[in-house]
Formats: sequence, C-alpha cells, structure tokens
Amino acid sequence: MRNDALIDIFLEMMSAERGAAANTLAAYRCDLEEAACHLRGTNLIDASTENLRGFIASLAQSGQAASSQMRKLSVLRQLYRFCYAEGLRVDDPTTTIDSAKPLASLPKIMSEEEVDRLLLHAEIEVDNARTDAALLRAARNHAALELLYATGLRVSELVALPLNTVTKGDGRSMVVRGKGSKERLVPLTAKALDALKAYRTLAGSALKEGGYLFPGAGGHLSRQHFARELKGLASRAGLRAALVSPHVMRHAFASHLLAGGADLRAVQMLLGHADISTTQIYTHVLAERMRSLVEQAHPLAQNAG
Repeated sequence: MRNDALIDIFLEMMSAERGAAANTLAAYRCDLEEAACHLRGTNLIDASTENLRGFIASLAQSGQAASSQMRKLSVLRQLYRFCYAEGLRVDDPTTTIDSAKPLASLPKIMSEEEVDRLLLHAEIEVDNARTDAALLRAARNHAALELLYATGLRVSELVALPLNTVTKGDGRSMVVRGKGSKERLVPLTAKALDALKAYRTLAGSALKEGGYLFPGAGGHLSRQHFARELKGLASRAGLRAALVSPHVMRHAFASHLLAGGADLRAVQMLLGHADISTTQIYTHVLAERMRSLVEQAHPLAQNAG
C-alpha cells in the first residue's frame, strides 16, 4: 500500500472514531510524511523495527527535542496498532522502540540577592503604609513571604496554615500538613517569627480562633490572590514579575540551603517530598558546590593557579 493511501485511511479513522481535531490530523499527517520521507525506498506499511528506530535516531541527531521525538513515535505507534487491528500487518514494529526521555528541566530560582531585595521591599512597604488597610495588607504580605522563604512551603500549604500553627511546641517551628495529609515539622527563622508576630498583632480580632492565619473570602487567602500579591511586590521591588512566583520561592529555599551546605535528605524532609528522586532536581546545585570545593581545597587545583 502506498504511503499516501495508508496515511489517508489512518487519519479517516482518527477523525471518525476518535474525533481528532483538524489541527491534530494535520500534525499527524506531517509527522507520518516525515517518517515516510526518511524511509525512502520502504513504504510505511512494510517498515521494520530497525527502519523506524533509525528514523527516531535521526530526529535526535538533527537536534529535535525529546518531546518532539516522543510525539512522533506516539503517532507511529498509533498507526501500526491500527494496521495490526485492521489486518494490514501481522505485527507492530514499534513495540520494542524506547521512547526518548526528555531532560529534566532545571528549576527556576532567584539569587540570594534577589530574594533579599524582595524581602527588604516587603518590609519597606510595611513602614510606608499610610492607611490601616494598607498596613495590614503589607504586614500580611511580608509575613507570608518571610514564611515562604524560611520554610519552602508549597503555596497551597502556606495559605491554608491554621492560626495556631506556630503556637504549638517550642514556638520556633510549625507543623505543616502537606500532600496526603502527611505532617512535617518545619523550623522558622527569627525574621519570619518577627514578621509573623507583627502581622498577628496588627490583625488582632480579624484573626479568629480556630481559623486561618491568612484569612480570605470563603475561608483562607487563595493561592491565586497571593501569587498576584507576590508578583506585584516583585515588580515594585524592581524585579521581573514574570520570573517570581510562590513556586520559584520554594525552589530558592531549597537551592540556597543546598548551596550553603545542607544535606539533600534534610532538604527532602523540609520540602515534604515523599521520594528523594523529586528532590534530586537540585543536584546541579550540589555539583556546583562540589566543583567549588575541589577548586578551593585540592592542592593540584591550587597549584594550577
């Protein structure tokens, strides 16, 4: 069967039986025609596993992203499953072809200087507030930001903190309920405690016993509301708001701890990661620290200078 005929009946099936959109069908056609072009003298219907593996390898060699390679392999798999189901082939040549694994993207982080600048501006806004409402808002933002950087909380954990979260135990740490309702103990910095105390004093009766530390409409402050407040604060501090978010602050917490000598397992516990593999996205920080250590401490590195 010719390539164009096979592609046509496959796409007709995708449209009629699976309701594929026009854009999806057009993308599938391009991917299959690219594969057919690579095979040259061999039709798609007759392609072997090695033929198709060679096509996927050529994508990598041409610099195509792993995500593009995975998408094109997925289209080929759907094509050959269709061929097998329709009796056009007695096998599926894609079953033993491994998917390309996308490289784990490094988390976006802020430098220590940028975080210091953001925290300082949050403090300045408290001092410069002209009305009671503006003062309370600035104090809340400052306290929330100090807590976020001091603990690495997820934004969902931050906004849902109960009012009495810091009064438990020694008063210098708090119990956080994270994913799967798992609890973890998180220590607090002196700056975070001071900002939190100032905010609670200003809020007074607005904070109801048994309620939330950061109340909002319908319960607690929403994640979206806090994210907007954070971006606004970043912009006023002269930082690129697009690069600042609660999750970026969480990454900054972890990266700065590791850069300062913290153990990866300890950071895993503080972040509330169930699996150490999740925390290992920060190993680039450890690698940089090890490189600096060797350059500073190894005698051959010193002599090379």
